[in-house]
Amino acid sequence: MTKNLSGKKRLRQSEKKKVVNQATKSKIKTVVKKAKAVIETQPTTADDIMRQAVKIIDQAAAKGVLHANTAARKKSRLAKKLNEAKKKEQK
Repeated sequence: MTKNLSGKKRLRQSEKKKVVNQATKSKIKTVVKKAKAVIETQPTTADDIMRQAVKIIDQAAAKGVLHANTAARKKSRLAKKLNEAKKKEQK
């Protein structure tokens, strides 16, 4: 534990940020799981949940919770899964 005031303030700030970042990451994991489940069961109607997942991932990247490349990778993998499921359903 730091003794100076600025160190104590930084500690308080980092604790607040940690809570917000954890909540955001949890939200991302939840929406990605939901999107994957919908993609596997109903690929034709998964566009809406996919759009929601991409929006949340982009917001997290904009806030700095996720690195830009990590966000791009998550979106890419979701899109790939959706496209494969749609192709499989068409056949």
